[in-house]
Amino acid sequence: MDIVIKLSQFLLSLSLLIILHELGHFIPAKLFKTRVEKFYLFFDVKYSLLKKKIGETEYGIGWLPLGGYVKISGMIDESMDKEQMALPPQPWEFRSKPAWQRLIIMLGGVTVNFILAFIIYIGMAFAYGDTYIANADLKDGVFVENPAMLKAGFKTGDKLVSIDGKKVENYDNSLNMNIIMAKQVLIERNGQQQTVNIPNDFVDQLSKQEKGLLVSIRVPFAIGKVDDASPNQNLKVKDLILSLNGEKVKYFDEAKTILSNNKGKSIPAVVLRDLKETPITVKVSDKGTLGVVAGGLDMKSLEKLGYYKISTKNYSFIESIPVGLEKGKDQLVGYGKQLKMIFNPETKAYKQVGGFAAIFNIFPNSWSWETFWSITALLSIMLGVMNLLPIPALDGGHVMFLLYEIISGRKPSDKFLENAQMVGFVLLIALLLFANGNDIYKAIVK
Repeated sequence: MDIVIKLSQFLLSLSLLIILHELGHFIPAKLFKTRVEKFYLFFDVKYSLLKKKIGETEYGIGWLPLGGYVKISGMIDESMDKEQMALPPQPWEFRSKPAWQRLIIMLGGVTVNFILAFIIYIGMAFAYGDTYIANADLKDGVFVENPAMLKAGFKTGDKLVSIDGKKVENYDNSLNMNIIMAKQVLIERNGQQQTVNIPNDFVDQLSKQEKGLLVSIRVPFAIGKVDDASPNQNLKVKDLILSLNGEKVKYFDEAKTILSNNKGKSIPAVVLRDLKETPITVKVSDKGTLGVVAGGLDMKSLEKLGYYKISTKNYSFIESIPVGLEKGKDQLVGYGKQLKMIFNPETKAYKQVGGFAAIFNIFPNSWSWETFWSITALLSIMLGVMNLLPIPALDGGHVMFLLYEIISGRKPSDKFLENAQMVGFVLLIALLLFANGNDIYKAIVK
């Protein structure tokens, strides 16, 4: 059932993005009286799952879910329709339209992608608001366990002051990504500020570790489950460990250190059970564990226990507009930084380029509209940016040649455009194979 939910979100998001992107080309083409021969969701290699011709346009759904397309008459595109291009230009064809009209048609898809992303972020701000913990309330710093983070110089208890010079105001979902993209992080440790330099190959180092947050809030040692084979059956679910071997325990990471120092011993402990402090004795295994699963406390419980103050900010529709625009801008800039890292060999970030499996895996196993829209907005930005790359066969390649035509007053020959389209197509296939090959390699190795 989990896989069905995951697949449903993936296909719904992908279909929405493809249809709207192609509409971005379709609508201005129609406005400029340019004939659109086909409008397809997914590719119809050899045959279509569904198709229906309405007027001069055939609408359909292909069987290969690698994208979609609109076939515009008189345009050198992936169809490579040389027979049509060999005929005299017709008034309804793309090649007969003024350069400025062709430019608008080609920019329509990415324009829709960016507009869609900003609309989603505005809608999410209005519908869900913002939930966060003020950074000032993380008085005991953050929890750091990732080996790559420890190697870079971070420690549990560090307070994050700023990332690349930008002050850290809140602990929220964007914090970990901001650290990944950063060059420097200013922290406070034991009352002293110091700078941690993020290594160039940080992304590559992270890829070699188990997935997880780089930093997280420090949480208490609450019992989520007691294993059947645990020697500590006197522990109960929802117990909160307050001390071990006479040492006070506020956070789980503190308990881990104490347990590691008392391997194989029976030690006194105090737990909070039903709001009462209860003394017990616990047996520590040779591995420094209690035979329990920690967890079971949600954010509301942590707030009730006095650990954190959870802030929620709701916005009116008018207030949601600048908030959504700012979030969209941050995501756009962030993705631009990611691309810069990918094209920088020193970062080795190219190893983490993923294909359709990588996109599929970012969707959760349970349905959440908030998560769905958040991922869809991010994918819309990614689709827009990728299509703007100046590679022939992508929208950005067509735009590049059109800008050349507008500036120079000279139109590239059809033969040149055909050759460029073929080169671009080969490049795209190579990128597709590389990205999806990365997915296969990771699946095999892991």
